[in-house]
Amino acid sequence: MPALVVRHIKPLGPRILVRIQKLEDRSATGLFLPAGAKEEHDDALYAEVVEVARAEARFIGVEDDDKTRATLGENVSGVPLGSFVLIPKKAGTRVPWDDQLRLIDVREVLATVDEIDSEEIQ
Repeated sequence: MPALVVRHIKPLGPRILVRIQKLEDRSATGLFLPAGAKEEHDDALYAEVVEVARAEARFIGVEDDDKTRATLGENVSGVPLGSFVLIPKKAGTRVPWDDQLRLIDVREVLATVDEIDSEEIQ
């Protein structure tokens, strides 16, 4: 039995890794949109930032089982990890083993999106 392979993508340069989010298949008026119909007319995609380009990892002086722990490097992409963004439909490079993942150059990010619960808006 082959071993399970786990891949961790570390974007280099001013790039981020995003996961494309699937939006509802209904229009604002409640009409059901068949698969592909909505995407055909969309100019942008909605995505979550799942990894960012980082400066070199640093080792900190805290020891854990006789090993020095490393921190993740500082985010150098300029886009916050975990944020939601709008990107052009054809932007970035698709990851071969996961169609929902794309490596995006930071210049291609159109906007960050804040999700606010409608009950919090006055």
